[in-house]
Amino acid sequence: MRLLDAVLRQGLPLEAALGNATAGIDRADDRAFARAIAAEVLRRLPDLDALIDSHTAKKLPHDAKARFALRIALAQALALGTPPHAAIATVLPLMDGGPRRLVHGVFGAAMRAGATLPGQPALPRPVEKRWRKAWKQDMVDAARAAIAAPPPVDLTLRDPAATAEWAERLGGVSLAPGHVRLARGGAIADLPGFADGQWWVQDIAASLPARVAGAGEGRSALDLCAAPGGKTMQLAAAGWQVTATDLSAPRLERLRENLARTGLAAEVRQADVMAEEPRPVFDAVLLDAPCSATGIFRRHPDVLHRATDRAIAGFAEQQAAMLRQAAGWVKPGGTLIYAVCSLEPAEGEMVADGFAAEQGFTRDPIRPEELPEGIVPGGAGRVRVLPGALAKQGGADGFFVARFRRG
Repeated sequence: MRLLDAVLRQGLPLEAALGNATAGIDRADDRAFARAIAAEVLRRLPDLDALIDSHTAKKLPHDAKARFALRIALAQALALGTPPHAAIATVLPLMDGGPRRLVHGVFGAAMRAGATLPGQPALPRPVEKRWRKAWKQDMVDAARAAIAAPPPVDLTLRDPAATAEWAERLGGVSLAPGHVRLARGGAIADLPGFADGQWWVQDIAASLPARVAGAGEGRSALDLCAAPGGKTMQLAAAGWQVTATDLSAPRLERLRENLARTGLAAEVRQADVMAEEPRPVFDAVLLDAPCSATGIFRRHPDVLHRATDRAIAGFAEQQAAMLRQAAGWVKPGGTLIYAVCSLEPAEGEMVADGFAAEQGFTRDPIRPEELPEGIVPGGAGRVRVLPGALAKQGGADGFFVARFRRG
C-alpha cells in the first residue's frame, strides 16, 4: 500500500520508494514479495480498475484506500497465483476504520464471477494516446505484448571473443558479439562468471551507445551520467581510456564495485555535467541523459504512471542543455553520442534534431554491422528501438541513440 501510494500519489520511482515503504519488514523475501505485488498492480492498473468498477454500484475515487486494497488483492489472485482466501486476507487488515465489507464484497463478487485479466495488459490511457500519435497502433499493440510478462536477462561480456563459450556455459543464446540472453529465474550472483567479473547485466538496447562508439585503441572517452557503469565497462573493455562521471555518490559507489569485480579500469569522478569548470577534451563523449525512462516499462511499469507531458518536456529541456554542454568536451574530429531510454520523440529525435541544427557537428551514419542483428539503424546517424524489436527473441528495452562527428 505504501509503495503504490508513493508511485501513484507522490510520483516517486518504485525502487526509490522501496527502502522507506518496506522498512518495517524484516525478511528479504517478504520485502521482495511486497515489491512484486506493487509492480504487478502497476503493470495491470487499467485492467484492475476496470474490473473493480464493473463490480461496484458507485465508482470508487482513484485514490480511495478501498480501491488500493482491491488492486492489491486482485493482482495477487489473478496475476500472481495467490489463493483468493490468502489474497483477501492480506488486505482486510489495511481497512481498519474503513469499508472492510465493501472490499470483501467486491473481491468476492469478482471471484464468483470468474474474473480474469486480459493476456495483454492495457496501457494507461495518456500513454497509449501519446504513443499512438507518435508511433501508430502497431507500436501500441507491441508495447501491450511486451508488458505482459517480465523480460529475459541480458548479459554483456567482458570479452566478446568468448561469446560462444559463455552462451553454451550459461545455457543462453547470443544476439550479438559480447552478448548472452538468459531466461528469467535463479540468482544472478550465483551464475558462473559473475564473481570473477566475466559479465554484467545490461539490456541489449542499453548496450547500443557504447557499441556504436567502436574500438577505443587507447583513445580517450568521457562517459557522462555513467553510473551504475554498464557503458563505462563496455568502453573500457573495448580499449578506451575512460573517464566516468556522475552526480550521485551512491551510484558511483556501485560503479566502482562493478569495475572492481570485472577488473576493468576507469577514472571515476563525482561531477555535475552542467557545472562550469575547465574542460579537457576527449576523442569520444557519451551522454546517456536523464529521461522519463519510458523505454524500460517492461522491467519498471511504474514509469508509465509518472511520465506526464510536463515531466517529458522538462527532461527534454534538460537533455538539450546537457548535450550542448557535452559538445564542449569533444575533440575536433571526435565523436559525440547521445542516448536516452525513452520512447518519447520529444526526448530523442527532437533533441537530436535541435542540437544538429545549432552546433558545429555532423550526423554520423550508423552502419547495420555495428548493431545486433534485428536492430536497424535509421537515417541521420540514429537508432530508434521500439517495442516489437527482437520480439521473437524476447524483446528489448525502448531506446534512442544518435551519433555526431565534430568538424
